[in-house]
Amino acid sequence: MLSGKVLIVAEKDSVARTVAAYLSGGKVKVLRVGKIKTYHFTWRGCSCVALGLRGHIMDFDFEERYNSWLRVSPEVLFKVDPVLVVREETVKYVRVLRYYASRVNTIILALDSDSEGEAISYEVILATYSVNPRLRYYRALFSAITKRDIEKAFNSLTAPRPEIAKKVFARMILDLTLGAVFTRVLTLSVRKYLGDKLGSRFLSYGPCQSPVLNLVVQRALEREKFKPEKYYTIHVYAKTEDGKPLRLDHVRTYRSKEEAQKVAQRVKEHGFAKVTLVRNIKVKIPPPKPLDTVELERRLSRFFNIRAKIALDIAEELYRNGYISYPRTETTIYPPTLNLREILQELLATEHREYVQELLAQPKLTPTRGNTDDKAHPPIYPTAGATREELLSRFRRREFWIVYDFVTRHFLATLSPPARVLRQEVIAKAENVELRVTGVKILELGYWRIYPFEKVSEKIVPELRPGEKLRILRVEVRENETKPPPYLSESELLKLMRAYGIGTDATMQDHIHTNVVRGYFRIFRKRCIPTELGKTLILVLSKHASRLVDPHFRARMEKLLSEIVQGRDPRSVIEEMKREAYQYYLRLRGKLDEIGRELAEAFLKTFRYARSK
Repeated sequence: MLSGKVLIVAEKDSVARTVAAYLSGGKVKVLRVGKIKTYHFTWRGCSCVALGLRGHIMDFDFEERYNSWLRVSPEVLFKVDPVLVVREETVKYVRVLRYYASRVNTIILALDSDSEGEAISYEVILATYSVNPRLRYYRALFSAITKRDIEKAFNSLTAPRPEIAKKVFARMILDLTLGAVFTRVLTLSVRKYLGDKLGSRFLSYGPCQSPVLNLVVQRALEREKFKPEKYYTIHVYAKTEDGKPLRLDHVRTYRSKEEAQKVAQRVKEHGFAKVTLVRNIKVKIPPPKPLDTVELERRLSRFFNIRAKIALDIAEELYRNGYISYPRTETTIYPPTLNLREILQELLATEHREYVQELLAQPKLTPTRGNTDDKAHPPIYPTAGATREELLSRFRRREFWIVYDFVTRHFLATLSPPARVLRQEVIAKAENVELRVTGVKILELGYWRIYPFEKVSEKIVPELRPGEKLRILRVEVRENETKPPPYLSESELLKLMRAYGIGTDATMQDHIHTNVVRGYFRIFRKRCIPTELGKTLILVLSKHASRLVDPHFRARMEKLLSEIVQGRDPRSVIEEMKREAYQYYLRLRGKLDEIGRELAEAFLKTFRYARSK
């Protein structure tokens, strides 16, 4: 039972403000401590103050004496422990936390309900316990900033989970150590050749960043190695018995133009083709599964060309303003506690009112379901109805409406019937040369009515029957060339990152963005295209220490980190990964002249090209 004075800590100011408003019934007094807003109110007889942070308030760093790149050998960093320090930009928040911690008896940690939120909660505990060891700490876990969800979370407080925070801290230590060591090695090797030309730039390595770059580069290398080959296809233009035009394609391809022309001539001289098979198959196309973070990013990239980082940033802002549920989730199954009809009632206020009414009229709602559940958050769904005008007025950017409307349409699609199509195939023969035409006819739009992004293009084949003769009008031989594999799209890259376990749903888009900022690849027309520097970096690391850029290296690290939650000592995980990485460092150390020379050349080519653009 809570009593006395309570400090509520949220991850952002907007969340703190909303929590205070919901718990107090709108009776909130706003006070500034320094430049930070705090929200004072009464709840369940307690005197409460809510405070919003700006994400992590602490970070790991090496002690000052290890931060000289020239005086301290990179390998020394393997042997020292980073320390947890208050971020410079959050010192003011820590002061306010400590000010109130000395005046309350309870802190409710209303940070995001994921591993990063647990880590920030632990940082708050570390920052406040020293000023008041008698403090009691609770967690408020919610996945949507609605009155119902907030009240439910604060009426069922739980204990913090330090084991999850320790996993996050161990990951931060490893990322810092490995990133610092190999970033210094690469940068110093290049500086030897470029000197002042390097300027303030550095060549960064990251345990997630670099395997992501490797995936992009490997696809680009496949394209470079690809040797196009010519091949020839035969196409027959004909008429049905009732005069309808039809194009059929020969099922074979030919390497020899002469051979293709001989076959085409035989078909032409024959004059007609006889239908031997008509196949019409009715197919159901199921609606999409409920939406998780990676699919949100992938689909917004694919359908609207919105970059993954921008998509998630917008989704988080929509969440903090109460429009959608928490967007960092790995779950694709709606929990039984999620009231789907209640959500639909909210969506009557959107521009999809008529469609929502149809769904509400159904006696039973049967949503689609995936096969993943992170046990923390439901899939992403809209939590409030809004119109285009409202979103554009509030956020001033068209992308906010696109993301919100997409989330809404996706949710509605998961409650919708499947689309139905008729897949058509006709086989005909002319002089024993097999010809084929395929088509698709839409029978029922189903979920495509609300989710047109996946709608197939209709191509209807005229009704034919076996034995029917098709009069041949023209036969064409076309010269074609095999195509190289395309550059990875951002959507494909996110899918590969998930498959390899590179990053989390909270960080995947950041690792892509970092590579772009570093000049290692660019995203053009949805495709990830490596620069000369990015390609060379992967080639030299692959040559001398390939595990550093192998996606399986990060996957193994994540597997070991997950053992911390099960009780393994974080230090043993950190030391095991450090020992392995140290062996790769030794391999690179003996090749620094060669590495520096190659990277310096690639650096000049890349940034000379960038300036010319």
